[in-house]
Amino acid sequence: MLNIVLVEPEIPNNTGNIGRLSVGTQSRLHLIHPFGFEINDKNLKRSGLDYWVHLEVTEYQNVAEWMDQIKDKSRVFLMSSHATKSIYEAEFQDEDWLVFGKESVGLSQEVLAQFENHLTIPMSNLIRSYNIANSVAFVVGEAKRQINLK
Repeated sequence: MLNIVLVEPEIPNNTGNIGRLSVGTQSRLHLIHPFGFEINDKNLKRSGLDYWVHLEVTEYQNVAEWMDQIKDKSRVFLMSSHATKSIYEAEFQDEDWLVFGKESVGLSQEVLAQFENHLTIPMSNLIRSYNIANSVAFVVGEAKRQINLK
């Protein structure tokens, strides 16, 4: 199983869609507070539809609490539009941690400084970033493709 981590998610529909993707790809979802919504928000549930009951989800009060769960920091991959290494250059493994920042500003410098693996999703210069739910789908899809080839 892959571990999808959302640091301070702000938009319930995005988190709901990522929850649904997590169920479909048999991935775990990790949510780090504070959120920009209530976890029982109707938009969150609507986006995740009736799949939310099948979701393996863990909430953490802060980044430090989440980091206490990590056994191997080398298997943590942080997504950043400022990274120079592409997701297609990474070598993903089962149980990897795929980390995404809040929709408005991404991951903080404090979080980025804790880990070495920073990755970006190649995109046109005409946009600054992809929607977070799309970004998660790109990265999980590539990771699952690599894992299934081994």
